[in-house]
Amino acid sequence: MSGAPAAVAADAADLFAAARHCLDACDPGAKVALTHAYARRFRAGGLPVPENAAPPDPIRMPGRPPRPRLVHPRELPRRGFGSIEGRAAFVHAIAHIELNAIDLGWDAVYRFRGLPAGFYADWVSVADDEARHFTLLQGRLRALDHDYGDFDAHNGLWEMCEKTAHDGLARMALVPRVLEARGLDVTPGMIVRLRALGDDETVAILEVILREEVAHVAAGSRWFRWYCERAGIDPEPKFRELLADYARAVLHGPFNLDARAAAGFSAEELAALQAVADA
Repeated sequence: MSGAPAAVAADAADLFAAARHCLDACDPGAKVALTHAYARRFRAGGLPVPENAAPPDPIRMPGRPPRPRLVHPRELPRRGFGSIEGRAAFVHAIAHIELNAIDLGWDAVYRFRGLPAGFYADWVSVADDEARHFTLLQGRLRALDHDYGDFDAHNGLWEMCEKTAHDGLARMALVPRVLEARGLDVTPGMIVRLRALGDDETVAILEVILREEVAHVAAGSRWFRWYCERAGIDPEPKFRELLADYARAVLHGPFNLDARAAAGFSAEELAALQAVADA
């Protein structure tokens, strides 16, 4: 269906079932194919959002292939860009982030019920983009004589997803606006270094990802503020509180202030990020 292989037929009857199907897919190729197929069906009006659906299942680790091995971030070796191996390890790390980001998008769709239609449209679109990013990076890895799974990786993105499974407001504040937004900060410098090495192929992919990630982080900003408005909460103090409670250990500067402002951060929120990072 919709171009997906028969082995991964996108046959879920509604959007929550589709999200669960994508989350549970272990093979990255199947996860990507299902994501694209369900996103097309959703945009065409073929995946209704159920009313009065049962509560979501407790959060659990999404489907993953046997490799890469997941280790603590401190166990990941530091590699320079001067060798093909080093560049492949870097591309692998970004591909791993993008694979996780597919699941982060689908888990937002699956977990948080009774929300405006725009919420589901945003996060289905994000998952679809992240699947395309993963495919671009996997193709680049293969051009470098490697593949996804060849290097160790860490599980930090999904761990924050687990910590915020109880609260959509916290999820919107911390996953897109803290962890995923880190790409806005570091990618421009990576592009400069890779361009200096003549790796225009990787640069072209990173430029696509950087441009589109601004919109993804902006979706997090939009729905964080929506949750705050619904609860009658001032978003700036709430963001500072959440940073202090959850993100102190994972927040690092310097910050790409222009990109973050374009992604919906206020001047006060940018100051709060800097304060927590410097604490």
